Amino acid sequence: MIKFLVSGLAPALLASAALASGAMAAPAPVLGDAPSWIITPTADACHTEIDLLGRSGAMARVSLVSDGQHVGLVFTKDSAPERAFLPLRVNLKPYANLVLRTGGGKSAEMILSDETLAAIRKGGTLQIGWLADEPVGAPLAGSGEGLANLKTCGAQVAAEHRALLSARAQAQAAAEADQRAKAVADEQLALVAAQRAAAEAERDRQQAAAQAETLRAQREQALAQAELRRRQQDAEDDQRRVQAQYQAQYDDDPPALPPEPQPYRYRDRGYYRPY
Repeated sequence: MIKFLVSGLAPALLASAALASGAMAAPAPVLGDAPSWIITPTADACHTEIDLLGRSGAMARVSLVSDGQHVGLVFTKDSAPERAFLPLRVNLKPYANLVLRTGGGKSAEMILSDETLAAIRKGGTLQIGWLADEPVGAPLAGSGEGLANLKTCGAQVAAEHRALLSARAQAQAAAEADQRAKAVADEQLALVAAQRAAAEAERDRQQAAAQAETLRAQREQALAQAELRRRQQDAEDDQRRVQAQYQAQYDDDPPALPPEPQPYRYRDRGYYRPY
């Protein structure tokens, strides 16, 4: 009996898994045509389609996808589990693999183990009991070459994709480096411009201060000269006023003239005169 672990499953999915385990004992489903193993590249991997048929003729399509290192079985199912461990049968032998939901709750991928891949390469039949309302299956004729081509294509596409991502990353890193260098250059230019503006502002301030000092000194000199002229004018006014007062006093009471000097007269003092 195979035991498998399912985490985060809805009750309907658990019931579906239980039904699937019982369905494996039922007669094998009607198998359709063998896969054509047409490999289609995508952006980062390659895939091929396999159509699985049930006894009622219902068809379920799955994809084998590879990036050169891993191979996964991608399928679409309503309310696909977020994470589960489910079996598929190759030549009626069960192989359980991890299932991860990949998109919107409907798409999921079963990551195929090396053991499962080895069984698929041998060919035979592939059967899945939980994918549809009834077990579905398909022949695996040509699976050995098909898987080899799938992995080769996946490796080449993945390598090209990695190279593209690396080139983009390098281009982005170079662009970011250029932006950083430009930002540093712009910052340096802005710093130089700011320093130049500060120097010019300081020079203008010093010139303005010098001009203001010159004007102040000129004003002080003008005030000093005005004060000197005022004092000189006051002194002249005082002198004229004194002269005017003196003249007015002179006109009213002219000063007495000094007596005229008398002519010199010789007085005989009785000296001897020999002539």
